[in-house]
Amino acid sequence: MTSMFSILRAFSTFNDVLRETADVLVVTGFSALLLWIFFASILYYTERGSLDEEMSMYYKTIPDAMWITLLNLSGECPLAHYSNVGKVVVGIIGVFATAVFGVPIGLLGAGFEELVTSENADTPDEEVNVNQSSPTRSNSWTFETACYQFANGIGSSMSTMFELSIYALIAATVTVGIIQTVPGYEDAFSKVELVAVLVFTFEYLIRFVGAGADPEFSNASNPLTVRIRYLFSFYSIIDLLAIVPFYLAYYMPNSWIDAHDEYFRMCRVMRLLKLDKYVPSISLVDDVFRLKRKVLTISCFAAGTLWILFSAAMYVAERDDDSIEIDPLPLYGCAEGCFMSDRFFNIFASIPLTGIHLTGDFPMVEYGSWGRFILFFIVIAAVGVVSIPSGVMASGFSQIVQSKTKGNNPRGDDWYDVQYQLLEGSKPPQSIFGLRVDAMQMSVKEYLDGKPDGSRSQLSKIGRLSFFSLIIANVVAVILESVPEIDERVGNSRGNIFDSFEAWSVFFFTIDYILRLFSARKSREALYSPWVYSSEHNRGLLPIPECKHSLTTYFFSSSYTAVTFFGIVDLVSIFPWYIQIMLATTGHLNGDEARIFRIFRIFRVLQLEDFVIAFSKLDNVFRASKDVLKATGLMAVIIWVGASALFFIFEENNPNFRQCDDSIPPVGTESVPGCYDFNSTAACNDFYPDMCSQVIFTNMPNTMFYVSVFLGGDWGAVDFTWQGKLVCMFLCVAGIALYSIPVGTLFDAFAGVVGLGEEDDD
Repeated sequence: MTSMFSILRAFSTFNDVLRETADVLVVTGFSALLLWIFFASILYYTERGSLDEEMSMYYKTIPDAMWITLLNLSGECPLAHYSNVGKVVVGIIGVFATAVFGVPIGLLGAGFEELVTSENADTPDEEVNVNQSSPTRSNSWTFETACYQFANGIGSSMSTMFELSIYALIAATVTVGIIQTVPGYEDAFSKVELVAVLVFTFEYLIRFVGAGADPEFSNASNPLTVRIRYLFSFYSIIDLLAIVPFYLAYYMPNSWIDAHDEYFRMCRVMRLLKLDKYVPSISLVDDVFRLKRKVLTISCFAAGTLWILFSAAMYVAERDDDSIEIDPLPLYGCAEGCFMSDRFFNIFASIPLTGIHLTGDFPMVEYGSWGRFILFFIVIAAVGVVSIPSGVMASGFSQIVQSKTKGNNPRGDDWYDVQYQLLEGSKPPQSIFGLRVDAMQMSVKEYLDGKPDGSRSQLSKIGRLSFFSLIIANVVAVILESVPEIDERVGNSRGNIFDSFEAWSVFFFTIDYILRLFSARKSREALYSPWVYSSEHNRGLLPIPECKHSLTTYFFSSSYTAVTFFGIVDLVSIFPWYIQIMLATTGHLNGDEARIFRIFRIFRVLQLEDFVIAFSKLDNVFRASKDVLKATGLMAVIIWVGASALFFIFEENNPNFRQCDDSIPPVGTESVPGCYDFNSTAACNDFYPDMCSQVIFTNMPNTMFYVSVFLGGDWGAVDFTWQGKLVCMFLCVAGIALYSIPVGTLFDAFAGVVGLGEEDDD
């Protein structure tokens, strides 16, 4: 009763949230309402006369325009054929207005999550064990022990190499399985699969023999019990699924198994789960549920209840909706003249479609008035609440994984960072060419980067502003030159205004590059010219010679400046132009080939790193989060490839995604079948050669592309089979959140590296 009472109190927290945030909600809600009406009115005037029938239909009145504008303000842009003015307005909405409009939505969701979390803090009965127990070595050598150690990469370089070969074979066989779904490549790389199965079989046998030395199974009463426990363990089942289908198809030709070989080949994807033995990821999900069980219970109840209520409401609103015609849905019994009522034919059909909307995506916009009214509440309230369980799972998973890597370098400092910190307070060495050159180097350094106290001379300020303007102008020039009308108006011949501007820009960039090389001995960023001439030094694998006053040292000082982030960007911004000029002068370059070199100019935007630190910190970001990324990245790959395999199996013959030649009727007769009368697209092509095609989910690479879009939160297709709808619901509930953890980890690491969230010293 107490537990049920706690669950039922989930919705009572809405009242608490509204009371605590009432003042802010009134202000931000009113501002959001004004933005909504304002932008809807502007888009009504800009798009009502659009030549595109779909655009003019959705903007024929201000109330109609408010529906699409609501989606724009929520971060969605289901329509794209705007006028030039409309594109500018939608761009402003995307950059600025969505942030303001999202404030009240964020307040409701965040307030609900905070109250639920604070009132239902988890107090586990036992501490979650997040650290993997290290395998124990037996004091006495036995054959079982040798097998166990060899299979787990313990004790010798040979066992380590065997473990690495398993990694490589898993990646290779999964890749081969994906390639073999492409028509014409069904038997490609078959020998790779044969070799892999033999190696996996050998691995399984030595793991089976070595199970007696495995701490997980060795406490059994006798050797037979040990093997039985291992046989039915999670990883044993995964190993068997990875190899048994191959042997069944080989020894049972022309059988049912051989006839469905393409489906059994998808079992290869499960080999990715074998990697969980080496990099725990999926196996940590249980820890997450135990760590966050109370918050997940309350939030899942609230989210699930809202999901069902809105699904029922959408079914009632759309079951008779025939206002806007949609694409054919033959799987649902509608070959032509279909409407939204054919999608929402019962509540069960409504659940996955509503779930997609509750993730914040709106791939379907052909709703009637009542449907739009319900979706308004989904946008402003339900999305924030329903996303809480996904956020809690993602937070819990990150917490579990990060707890395993405590003490690791949180800022990602490497050899360079350490050496840079050691030079704190050190004076730059004097030039080997005398005091005059030394003074010139110091003057150039102060002109380029300012004085040690951070101040700049008037000349330095002007130079810095001019260089900033030149970078921006170059990026704008590259963009403008890509517009055919502007390029034709200026003239494509050599020596036009773009070419002249480019030549002068390269001249100034080259001077800046030479000056930075010249002043490298005075730059702490160049470590005052140590011998850092290879990546081995950067990794700390080779000793760093002492800094001496020699011409060689001076040369390597400048060389290091050339291979820093800024040095590489500076070089890339000018070097392609010189190559282009050389090739053009010798007659080995035409206009189309020259475009390749022009594209390199866009990299000059990275020179803004001199003004705002960003990309040069990415290396530290990856190193600071590499341990978490191993687990979360593997889990993301497993979810991506696994969901793709399921969608491919369930949807490759879905008639909702089938297209046929215009001469083929949608639905035929007994003697002349139609496009949608066949169970598969292949059968359709057998009857109508090369006249039938599947639009999406045609092979694994194609399916993986669409699933990557789904996992990004955008659903480019929604009319699945019932099996595909189950996969869709899983992705809506958990898949998208878990898949997004690596990206969130990178953002957190980036914030830690650049010092976001810390108090400024200024």
